Amino acid sequence: MRTALFQCVRAAVLATVFYGLSLVLVYYIGYSITWYPSPVYYLIHGLLPYASLLVPMAWLIMLLAIIYYYWNKTAGYIEEIATASLSLVQPDEEEIRLPQELREIETRMNQIKKEARKSAREAKEAEQRKNDLVVNLAHDIRTPLSSVIGYLSLLDEAPDMPPEQRSKYTGITLDKAGRLEQLVDEFFEITRFNLSTIVLNKGKINLPFMLRQIADEFYPMLSPENKEAVVDAPEGLALWGDADKLSRVFNNILKNAAAYSYNDTKIIISAFLNNKNVVIQVSNQGDPIPSQKLETIFERFFRLDNARSSQTGGAGLGLAIAKEIVDAHRGTISAKSSGTNTTFIVTLPQNDTDPSFS
Repeated sequence: MRTALFQCVRAAVLATVFYGLSLVLVYYIGYSITWYPSPVYYLIHGLLPYASLLVPMAWLIMLLAIIYYYWNKTAGYIEEIATASLSLVQPDEEEIRLPQELREIETRMNQIKKEARKSAREAKEAEQRKNDLVVNLAHDIRTPLSSVIGYLSLLDEAPDMPPEQRSKYTGITLDKAGRLEQLVDEFFEITRFNLSTIVLNKGKINLPFMLRQIADEFYPMLSPENKEAVVDAPEGLALWGDADKLSRVFNNILKNAAAYSYNDTKIIISAFLNNKNVVIQVSNQGDPIPSQKLETIFERFFRLDNARSSQTGGAGLGLAIAKEIVDAHRGTISAKSSGTNTTFIVTLPQNDTDPSFS
């Protein structure tokens, strides 16, 4: 639109200059020749008294004609844009085409349409993954639930069951009930993820202390498989952020590393300062993550193991939640995997809000 306005002003200025030069030329010619009585002479002679009115009127009519032309042209552009805007919500792959003068707007509209298609496709894929996950979890729930009911029925029907057998059945029932609780928690996790909004409550965090505390909490999970979480972070390394939510980030990453690492290996949790950013890395040894999945593992409801696994398969939300929390802290999260080594890297600004932080 600014281009059309500029063209209109330029045309008006050029037309005014040309009109002025034409008047000078007519005046010069008119007074440099000898006129004889003729129809042209009498016409010009009759118009001369009205020259002060006719000259500006002609100039005004010329300007109105120029303005009308460019206004009409601009209205055409607006109509073109209005028509093209309808294509923004169309699911087709056809690109929007506008006149050469609107090429910049055409490029922007095509970018918007491309992003809209991408967002719609990702939302559809996430919804499909969620639906598949819910179906799979519902199917998985039936197995431990049937076991719990079956063993409880046996215990109820045989009150005189030998203590050893009763203890065995009770242990199995408790184990299946624990798995059932885990699956139900995953349903709640899906609901919380869809409804929650991340609100940060920032403060100063003793990062080495937090990481060691999280590693200690995983000891009961890692010990049976002779795994170990080792923290390598310099004392005094501090971070400004939401302690509860960042602990959830590291918890989710460590939980993923614990699930997919080999037995008899160490999970190395390291942290260090890089310029004004704090970098936290969690490395484990296990089957590599395929390169094409290194980006999608942070998407909602993505599970690395496509086949359902009662041991490692979760709701597919842990890493997605971690990414949203890291994004809220103006940081980044990524993963790299080669050979048997997989590393998750979280980069956070050491301080992005408090000027007194040190």
